[in-house]
Amino acid sequence: MRIALIAPPWTPVPPELYGGIELVVDRLARGFDAAGHDVVLFTTGDSTCPVERRFLLPEAEGNRIGANVPELRHVMAAYDDDLVRAADIVHDHTVFGPVYGQQFDDVRLVTTIHGPFVEELVDIYGRIAKRVPVIAVSHAQRKPAPQVPIARVIHHGVDVNEFPVGTGSGGYALFLGRMAADKGAHTAITVARKAHVPLLLAGKMREPAEFEYFETQVEPLLGDDARYLGEVPHDHKVQLLADARAVLFPIRWNEPFGLVMIEALACGTPVLAFPEGAAPEVIEDGRTGFLCHDEAAMAEALGRIDTIDRKACRAAVEGYFSTERMVREHLDLFESLVR
Repeated sequence: MRIALIAPPWTPVPPELYGGIELVVDRLARGFDAAGHDVVLFTTGDSTCPVERRFLLPEAEGNRIGANVPELRHVMAAYDDDLVRAADIVHDHTVFGPVYGQQFDDVRLVTTIHGPFVEELVDIYGRIAKRVPVIAVSHAQRKPAPQVPIARVIHHGVDVNEFPVGTGSGGYALFLGRMAADKGAHTAITVARKAHVPLLLAGKMREPAEFEYFETQVEPLLGDDARYLGEVPHDHKVQLLADARAVLFPIRWNEPFGLVMIEALACGTPVLAFPEGAAPEVIEDGRTGFLCHDEAAMAEALGRIDTIDRKACRAAVEGYFSTERMVREHLDLFESLVR
């Protein structure tokens, strides 16, 4: 097949720092190419994914994440591109893209929704889903919007070869995520402190709301036992994951997936989470981590985290949460749509 992928314009593919969607797009593009398909990626000019690349914007618009004009320019250029239009299937990972692209009768289009089904997105995807097949990334993601047709649920996957197997020798717990209240960095500090386990925090902090959250709810809690490292590059991130005793994932909302959970497991590092969002679809309680109902239970579980076999964590990614499985499930869907 000839497969075109359209990435968002906010971060290069693969990302140098923050960019979960772009990591997924990169793995899909490489996986489709390795499977023998002709792949073209419409992205930004600073991307380095080793497939045929096309772009309008020379650099990612990281400082304008979510702005209408750069995304619309990017999307319009993508659907004007000859290689994109010639593809057997166009896999669009933007928000504007499937809305704009559905007008072209010669384009066979499928889209992945990466965010939560909030009211506005339910309205948008509900209007296009009969014409544009929609992929969800978890069953939890689709649950609030049963009225929106979903072509298939496909969990994310990672390439275990990119993640070193660690022993937890750093002795610390790790929080890795955006500085946003819904990610729960302040909760992670409270939990680790109750368990008397040092905590390292790393993650994106670029937008005004992220600075405000950090300054008001996180920074006052920091100390010798809880340190914020800033936003770290990929190599540093995977080493932090490998050396951590555990990763804390204290979200209290319907998180669509949570890529950091399977990145941690790939390093052999167990994950502690509340049973919210996709966490129960990723974490096998008592085997690859613990699903905890409150902060006290999470602190208690952190105190016995060494009872988790790190080999079982790694095996969960090798067995199911792999790039190979994710790529294969996408190709199965694409082939059925082309037929």
